Amino acid sequence: QLQLVESGGGLVQPGGSLRLSCAASGFTLEHYAIGWFRQAPGKEREGVLCISNSDGSTYCADSVKGRFTISRDNAKNTVYLQMNSLKPGDTAVSYCAASWLFSVLPTEYEYWGQGTQDAVSS
Repeated sequence: QLQLVESGGGLVQPGGSLRLSCAASGFTLEHYAIGWFRQAPGKEREGVLCISNSDGSTYCADSVKGRFTISRDNAKNTVYLQMNSLKPGDTAVSYCAASWLFSVLPTEYEYWGQGTQDAVSS
């Protein structure tokens, strides 16, 4: 069974950090582009936050560039999203997804995790 499982979410104060993990089972992440997405309460899912491509290249949207960093550990079959300088507006359910393509479009992603809740509040 192909599965992505996110973890690492939680409650953090403004200015704090979280490190999200996206672990794959049933397939090898190494051959896929892995994207992180999020959906804030009462809002539509946003476009991609960051992508880790199978060739090692990365991309982060301007909205989070400089605060979020994506990395992968193929030996652990896991991709990470380091989120720093968090703001209340970063409160959301974060999802990772896998695609054969390096794409900013969520429709290009075939496999999705169940999400992990991040909350930024004082």
